[in-house]
Amino acid sequence: MPHRVEVALKEGFFDALSEDIKRGLKEHLGLEVKSVKRVEVYIVDANLTKEEVLQFAQNALSDPVTQFFSVDEPIFLDFDWLIEVGFLPGVTDNVGRTAREALEVMLSRPLGEEEGVYTAIKYLIKGNLNEEEAWRVARDYLGNPLINRFTVLHRSEWDPQKFSIEVPQVRGLVGGRVEKFNLSLLSDEELLELSKGRLLALSCEEMKAIRDYLKREEVLRERERFGLGEEITDVELEAIAQTWSEHCKHKIFNARIHYIDEELGKEEIIESLFNTFIKRSTEEIREILGPKDRCVKVFKDNAGIWAFNDDWLITIKVETHNTPSAL
Repeated sequence: MPHRVEVALKEGFFDALSEDIKRGLKEHLGLEVKSVKRVEVYIVDANLTKEEVLQFAQNALSDPVTQFFSVDEPIFLDFDWLIEVGFLPGVTDNVGRTAREALEVMLSRPLGEEEGVYTAIKYLIKGNLNEEEAWRVARDYLGNPLINRFTVLHRSEWDPQKFSIEVPQVRGLVGGRVEKFNLSLLSDEELLELSKGRLLALSCEEMKAIRDYLKREEVLRERERFGLGEEITDVELEAIAQTWSEHCKHKIFNARIHYIDEELGKEEIIESLFNTFIKRSTEEIREILGPKDRCVKVFKDNAGIWAFNDDWLITIKVETHNTPSAL
């Protein structure tokens, strides 16, 4: 049975995050509200006793000095609008992942594949908003419809007796529908519209490159071997878009940049920001240091191995991979 843990600041502590949201709503959406209260929500979907959930909430999910918590009971009921923002099923939830690891440490056992911890933020807003404005706050300021799920309730709709716990777990479906597109029949405008409509973030030139690739006879023959026709599938398009995305390909970092400094009246062509300002900086510093250079090895992506002292080497590679990876 899943349990819901809510965590909030105790009275008397300044809630900087909530005040920042209140100010941001006025600055960015032109909406003035009286107050905002922010509540952290943890959905604990695991085979636990109520006592174990209480122990988890007290020892891992809250700070006893500044925060208080409740289990399976809502915190704060004085609001005009309740907005809860969580992740869609399958989207990376790093706080939830860390909470899961903490729970496994507490239990001294790994959680099962169907068990997990999921997070959300509940915002309790007092102010004269209508429903459309409340949804604007949710979608345009507090979350992103591409990765988030929303609950928006007016105080008149809130019924604590019907309090439910929704677990954002991926539920696999049998089968599925494959969409296909004949890019050779699409104009440049239609190619760009397809890219925008499917959130591929591919330029017209990139879409044309895919279209032209699919026209090549050797490509068509190879596709036929695998039961694929000249039409490209939605999965193939998504795979190409992810591979060519800024996250994976770093197109801006490696592009030719035409830079104009209007204040100084300078104009220049920069061949790869990465090579010019990042890799070259490493090379120049190593050359200046000479025999004092502490870089043991530098890789082509500018990561590498650095000598901390005569006995220890340090290597750091910072990387993030979210799900879905295209976002």
